[in-house]
Amino acid sequence: MVVRIDQERCIGAGQCVLAAPEVFDQSDETGTGLVLLPEPPASLLPGVRDAVDRCPAGVVTLEE
Repeated sequence: MVVRIDQERCIGAGQCVLAAPEVFDQSDETGTGLVLLPEPPASLLPGVRDAVDRCPAGVVTLEE
């Protein structure tokens, strides 16, 4: 499973970081979301799925 953020469309709301701080962070320069663990372990997938659901711009994806 691979996690991605569309950097061009990210609005920097930070919901992904709130949902799964082990997997996501925000850029200090642009404020947009960053993926820290592109292939997270199964134990972190519930938070990643929550991040996908929470993203107001719909730019966080999980390819299963």
